[in-house]
Amino acid sequence: MTDCPTAIPGRPFGRVLTAMVTPFDEDGKVDLKVAQELAAYLVDNVGNDGLVVNGTTGESPTTTDQEKEQLLRAVVEAVGDRATVVAGAGTNNTEHSVELARSAEKAGAHGLLVVTPYYSRPPQEGLYQHFWTVADATGLPVMLYDIPPRSVVPIQVDTLKRLAEHPQIVAVKDSKHDLWAGSEAMNDAGLAYYSGEDPLNLPWLSVGAVGFVSVIGHVVGDRLRKMLDSYESGDVAGALEVHKGLLPVYRSMNFVGGVIFAKTALRLCGYETGQPRLPLPAATEEQVRLITSDLWDAGLVLVNPDAAQR
Repeated sequence: MTDCPTAIPGRPFGRVLTAMVTPFDEDGKVDLKVAQELAAYLVDNVGNDGLVVNGTTGESPTTTDQEKEQLLRAVVEAVGDRATVVAGAGTNNTEHSVELARSAEKAGAHGLLVVTPYYSRPPQEGLYQHFWTVADATGLPVMLYDIPPRSVVPIQVDTLKRLAEHPQIVAVKDSKHDLWAGSEAMNDAGLAYYSGEDPLNLPWLSVGAVGFVSVIGHVVGDRLRKMLDSYESGDVAGALEVHKGLLPVYRSMNFVGGVIFAKTALRLCGYETGQPRLPLPAATEEQVRLITSDLWDAGLVLVNPDAAQR
């Protein structure tokens, strides 16, 4: 199994990962140069030790397989020597997911993020066979992505226990909001848990999560690292202060959605990554005002606030 550059015992993918947006140019094409610059910025300046490429925040539903592979190769080339690069490879088609997983391995990914098949609403046995088949397809470690608000079907604890028997299924990104189920899976199956819902990052630490797969990490990855460091050093009050300071950022992200928030926030901070692809629209003037106000309230320095109006 491939070793991730930032893996440490108990943390197979590192600690603070951002689900990176996919930059598009003015013609709506993937901008590989900007992607490399953004990846380096997120790792070297914002405090991330890992990136998820081609995830939902990377607009994977609207990028082609070729674009996914090109983007992944570019990001691995930019930061793969000093950060863990995880490739989103999950779809609601098992065969296609296997193809994406193998493509990601060839492109140099260190790991895979595999989401619950959406729309199809498979039973638990279908989830088990789907995840096991994708994990079998490569030598990469796998992080399962449990997100019933989008996939409808949760991964039940018994299914997680069965899947943990696969040597390459080592972690879960949780957006199920069920700390009890996560506690059971961590205790009984030994899976490493990563919070996939930024407002719940601190509560997840309290029950044993080992890190975050974040959206707000695009602009406050350093604060997420501080929260984690404070909590693990026993400074729970300090971790809580970081959490409270991020409340405005959580608010605007939840109001506008991850992709629109992240691309607008980056633009406000001086990093242009283009507009989302439809069906996701550009931020409205009201949304831009909200994000601007919330980032200011959170103490961020906005390098280019006027740019968000474009």
